[in-house]
Amino acid sequence: MPIYENRRNAENLVRIAPEALSQVRHGFDAGLDALAEAVRTKNACCLLLDGWYGIDWKTIVPALQSRLNNAKALSCASIYYDAAKLAELKTEWITEDPCFGKVNNVGTLDDFIDSARLKAFEASCPDEFCIVYGPGALKCFPDCKDSVRCYFDMTADPMLWQMWNGELIPFGSTEPRKDYGWKEYYYNDFYVLQRHKAAELGKCDFYCEAVETKELTLMPEKVFEEILAVLARQPMKQIRTYSPGPWGAYRYRQLWDIPGLENNAWNRLAGADLSLLIELENGVKINIPSVDLLIDNAAVFVGEFPAREYPGLIPVEIWLDDGYFPDKQPAERTSMPIHNHPGTEYVKRHFNEPLGRYETYYIVEAYPGANTWMGFNNDACTEEWDTQCRKSWKEQKAIPNWKEYIANWQTNVGDLFLIPEGTTHGHGGYQMVLEMDTCGNAAGGEYSFFGYDFMRPTWDDRKKTMTGKPMKMHLERYFEIDKGFRADWVQKNLRARPVVIEWNQEYSRDRYTTLPQMPFEIERTHFTKRADGTTEGKYLQAATLTVGTSVVIRSKAHPERCCRIERLQCALIPAGFGDYEIINEDEGASTVVMWRLKQA
Repeated sequence: MPIYENRRNAENLVRIAPEALSQVRHGFDAGLDALAEAVRTKNACCLLLDGWYGIDWKTIVPALQSRLNNAKALSCASIYYDAAKLAELKTEWITEDPCFGKVNNVGTLDDFIDSARLKAFEASCPDEFCIVYGPGALKCFPDCKDSVRCYFDMTADPMLWQMWNGELIPFGSTEPRKDYGWKEYYYNDFYVLQRHKAAELGKCDFYCEAVETKELTLMPEKVFEEILAVLARQPMKQIRTYSPGPWGAYRYRQLWDIPGLENNAWNRLAGADLSLLIELENGVKINIPSVDLLIDNAAVFVGEFPAREYPGLIPVEIWLDDGYFPDKQPAERTSMPIHNHPGTEYVKRHFNEPLGRYETYYIVEAYPGANTWMGFNNDACTEEWDTQCRKSWKEQKAIPNWKEYIANWQTNVGDLFLIPEGTTHGHGGYQMVLEMDTCGNAAGGEYSFFGYDFMRPTWDDRKKTMTGKPMKMHLERYFEIDKGFRADWVQKNLRARPVVIEWNQEYSRDRYTTLPQMPFEIERTHFTKRADGTTEGKYLQAATLTVGTSVVIRSKAHPERCCRIERLQCALIPAGFGDYEIINEDEGASTVVMWRLKQA
């Protein structure tokens, strides 16, 4: 499914030492010139160019060859097992399940490299200088002290576009693999590539941001380390992304101009696979994967407890569900699929994930008819619902009386729904919903088990219309975990209530009631001019401005560590940030809604 970026106010200013800043080279020619000069200065025997999927080697490598006396260039694809063996090794993680796999939580890139082929490849290299490139290139000549080593980095979205278009070249291949599937990436390749990056990056001479080939940014690896260390200690914004879908609406088209975007279903403000746009003091901008912060700065970024319990994970995901329609629509158009989510024990057992999916719905905007589906009607027969859903999917026919089963709640701005594991639910439309959730997948996957989606067509990527096949249901998993919560129980336990926990002349703060199984809490801070806040040095926080125009989040101890967010934008506040203040840039009232992990 296509992803569209919103880079409005996405820059994160990072200040590094002038000496480090002077070593950053921006632009295709400047970056490659510097890399070639490093080779000549060192009189290197080889240049090792490693990198993530999606790097434009066909442009980069010939340009380096021309700068290095037409040196021979060799792809390292041949060091891997053959295609049949690679497929066999990945079978355990891809699984036969058409919708889900199992995370390769133990494997490394070495598992997929044929040691005999690696030796043969090294022996085949010419005695004179050569260039070795591709994912895993740093595995070649590991003991060679005269090599120049560089890692080329890529963010998720442009790589995923390549994957959907059948243009992605995975490790072990020299040409695009048309049959390469998303499960192969999300459950295996991402994890082994990330472990490889984490293990090898510190051994590199250079780091190169290569999201846009014409705009390469090269720097010594130590400079990149400095940038990450500074960024991990200040509040930051991620590049927001949007995707079309059958329940998506049109409020975002009123708010922002996002080229190519039609309606909006999957709208992400914060999450593990979003990227970070860094702006240096010289104006150079660098776009990096957010997970790079976890390589050496996990404890200060997410906190010691999350870093230990959820290694390699940014445990929060913030979504903004667009439900605005200018005219009346049937519920089958405005509603999300009826679905639920698994808890931690389930995802550990079935998917090798460390953290389950726990959600909240916070109503940011409500229009006439605003509503949410949550739980079952008190008199509904859940056994009949099971039968109806299975029959609907088998016969590809809608359930005419589906509303008799699912409880519906009229909503207002400020309402908060708790959504623990096994809760049947779905956004109903005519509202903007801020989803503040846990994210248990480092690659950005999300576990939603669909029970019913009204037999409506989904988004067709090729036609760019709602003419695709109905969404795949996950009926066995949906009914396996569903708790069958009734409307009375939902009213008492899942419709959270704000309780004032702090009140002074400058601001007030309330905290919503919660349940023991929910691993996080939701707070709101209301203020006109300013308010105080703290991470207590323990946990990552996620702050979204829901009322007001813009605010600045600023460290009390280090005021230069700050960021500015606009309405409906989210800032991640690192665990190590400590005491801070929120400054209102508007004359009116503002409200910041905060996601924060509970005390361990």
